[in-house]
Amino acid sequence: MAETMDVLVTNIGQLLTMASSGPKAGKEMQTLEVIEGAVLGIKDGKVAFTGTADEAAGLTASETIDCGGKLVTPGLVDPHTHAVFGGSREHEMALKQQGVPYLDILKQGGGILSTVEATRAASEEELVRKSSFYLDRMLSLGTTTAEVKSGYGLDVNTELKQLYVTKKLQDKHPVDLVSTFLGAHAIPKSHKDNSDVFLEEMSGMLQQVKDEKLAEFVDIFTETGVFTVEQSEKYLRKAKEYGFGLKIHADEIDPLGGTEMAAGLGAVSADHLVGSTDEGIRKMAESRTVAVLLPGTTFYLGKHTYARARKMIEEGVIVSLATDFNPGSSPTENLQLIMTIAALQLKMSPEEIWNAVTVNAAHAIGRTEQAGQLKEGRNADIVIWDAANYKYIPYHYGVNHVNTVLKNGKVVYQRGKISD
Repeated sequence: MAETMDVLVTNIGQLLTMASSGPKAGKEMQTLEVIEGAVLGIKDGKVAFTGTADEAAGLTASETIDCGGKLVTPGLVDPHTHAVFGGSREHEMALKQQGVPYLDILKQGGGILSTVEATRAASEEELVRKSSFYLDRMLSLGTTTAEVKSGYGLDVNTELKQLYVTKKLQDKHPVDLVSTFLGAHAIPKSHKDNSDVFLEEMSGMLQQVKDEKLAEFVDIFTETGVFTVEQSEKYLRKAKEYGFGLKIHADEIDPLGGTEMAAGLGAVSADHLVGSTDEGIRKMAESRTVAVLLPGTTFYLGKHTYARARKMIEEGVIVSLATDFNPGSSPTENLQLIMTIAALQLKMSPEEIWNAVTVNAAHAIGRTEQAGQLKEGRNADIVIWDAANYKYIPYHYGVNHVNTVLKNGKVVYQRGKISD
């Protein structure tokens, strides 16, 4: 019997369904579910059919999108962004060009502390408008789900303001947002000599954040000059008691042992990981803690040592990729660019990269069952690319390859007309 769909996406050159029972680790990351000459059916905003044109015989729909042999994939998932902030930091580029280390910029009142001042001064309405612009750009670049961290307040009122902005954006913007409380992002000037007191203030927010459902995860920046491994563990244990998922900025600059600590606590993800030790990598593999790698940050800061993605994959770690979009160390919303950097600098294969920006990235933000795959019953979050195959996207860099984005089965971005 013929079945009627709301939308049929036809004449697909390659369809990456990314179908998987969960995140992929190690050699699993080298495999992709690819259907050549495919058709995808959408009903009630959900994926209702994926298969070949022959298998789709008999399907009808009130609307048809002819892809003309283009690549179709799930919407990209960006599992680490700081998309709610005031101001910008283009003036710091000259310091970076002079080779001034980031931690020195931070000591001079720049870096995160500069953005903190601008974010404190901005109203909720201003932040909603500013962040909406960035999210619009993410959507046009193929990202349909993203994590957003607070962390540019470093006081109770501004941290709450950031979280309220994210909640408003969750309600109004097409991109699905996952909120993370990162009050422990830096040590504010007011507490430069008593960071423990500051962490107590941030810990005191956890009950309100939980009660008002302002965040699903709690994060902390564990690094030289910021918070120690011991401080971070105490803070994260308290967050765990409140039922939050745990994340950590770990071993970005110095190998302090944050990776090992995060794995021991069963953190959902550990992010950055440029300085992670062999032991930390082994423990991540054992704990199934996702390694969220941010090569755009290393690239933008002009550094030459990248996270050891190959070692992580060989050891069986679940690896994902993210933009780390923020105003200081990675001012880009373009996950496509990160895919290219991952190919060139992390030496990841196209297959590994696609798993890292879909299935694994979704798992890193607690969306394993909602995002990153195109299979029956999932939200129809779909990207149609101006490319014939999946290897082309990381290969041809510096441009936007997105032709059309569908969110829950509806076109939300379109560069060119596909069907008559």
